[in-house]
Amino acid sequence: MRNKGDFLFTSESVSEGHPDKVADRISDTILDTYLAADSEARVACETLVTTNKVLLAGEIRGPASITGDLIIEKAREAIKDIGYDQEGFSWKTADIQSVLHAQSEHIARGVDSAEGKDEGAGDQGIMFGFATTETEPLMPAPIFYAHKLLQTIHDLRKADDQRVAGLQPDAKSQVTLRYVDGKPIGATSVVISTQHDENMSQSRIKEMLLDIAEETLPEGWMCPIDEFYVNPTGVFVIGGPDGDCGLTGRKIIVDTYGGAAPHGGGAFSGKDPTKVDRSAAYACRYLAKNVVASGIADRCTLQISYAIGISHPLSVYVDLDGTGKDVDEAKLEGVLRELMDLSPRGIRKHLRLNRPIYTETSAYGHFGREPDMEKDNFPWEQTDLVDSLRNAFNR
Repeated sequence: MRNKGDFLFTSESVSEGHPDKVADRISDTILDTYLAADSEARVACETLVTTNKVLLAGEIRGPASITGDLIIEKAREAIKDIGYDQEGFSWKTADIQSVLHAQSEHIARGVDSAEGKDEGAGDQGIMFGFATTETEPLMPAPIFYAHKLLQTIHDLRKADDQRVAGLQPDAKSQVTLRYVDGKPIGATSVVISTQHDENMSQSRIKEMLLDIAEETLPEGWMCPIDEFYVNPTGVFVIGGPDGDCGLTGRKIIVDTYGGAAPHGGGAFSGKDPTKVDRSAAYACRYLAKNVVASGIADRCTLQISYAIGISHPLSVYVDLDGTGKDVDEAKLEGVLRELMDLSPRGIRKHLRLNRPIYTETSAYGHFGREPDMEKDNFPWEQTDLVDSLRNAFNR
C-alpha cells in the first residue's frame, strides 16, 4: 500500500468460528500441548474440518505422553471453547481422527544442531514484517479495525451480553478506508457477515451490529448507512465447518497485514518455532515495529530469507518507503542484525518462543495484539529495542 496520495484500501478479518480459523485453532492447540510437555518438541500440525468431522495430519517429534487420545481430547476442547455444539458441528459428537506421524529424519537432520553445526532453518523461504504509524499498535488501519469489529463481537458473545444474543461463532468483516495524502480519514464501507439463530430478523441483526461498528471505529469514521452491509446474502444460519470446509493456514493475509504489506507465502498455525515461516515472520514484525516505535521512520517493511538447514539468514532487506528521518537503510540493516541474532535459535531465544503461547494467535491476527506482561504472550509486539535504535542513529 502506497504512503502518499488519495485512495481507498480494504482489508478483511474472520472470526474464531470461521472454518479456516477453527482449523488454525485446533492446530495451535496441539502445538501448545506439545510445547507444554517439551519445549523442544517439533510440530507441524495441519487440520481439516468439515461437517462434524475433523482430520489432523502432519509430523511431530515429542514425548510419548502426548497420545492420540489426548490429541483428540484437546481438539474437542478447542471446538467447545469456540462455541460449536450444533447439529452439523459439535464438540461432543464430531468424528475426530489423528494421523500425525513422526518427523522426517531428513528434515530433522537439516534442522538439528550437531558438533560444528548450529541449528538450521526448518525450510527455505522469505518472511516479511511491517509497521506503520497509522494506528497506536503500529498496524495498518484497515486490518486493525476489521479485527477489532470481530474481536468486540467475540468478547460480547463470550460474556453472554444481550447486545449480541443469537449470534453464533462464524463471522467475517471487511473495512474499506479512505486515505487522503496517504493517511486514513474514515470508512467508506463496512461489511459484517455473522452466523445467527434461525429466528432472528436481518433488520434486528443490522441494528445490533450498527451500534457495535459505531462504537468500534474512531469518532467520525463510520461509513454512510447505505454502505453498511450486514449479511448481504440475507440469511446466515448454516455456518462454520458445517457450511464450508476449513483448512489450517488458509487465512495468511488476515493473519498478517491485511494486504497492506508483502507476504512471503508461509502460514503460521500449527508450526513450532524452528519453522522460520512462523518465527522469522515474528522477528520481522518485531524489528519493523521497533524501527517505527523509535521514531526514525513512519513505515518499515522488512524481509529476511533462509535456506533449509542453514542457520544464518541469506538476506536482510529494509524499506522505509521514503519515511525515514535521515536514516540510511543499508546502515539500518546492519544495525538490526547486530541487535538481534537472526538465526532460528537466536530468534527463539530472543523472543522466548519455545513456550505454549500460540493458541491465542489463531484468531484476530498475529500482529498488533497487546502483550500481557503476566502471560508474557505476543513477545514480538514488545518495543524494547527503541533506545538502542535511537542511540545507533544519534536520536
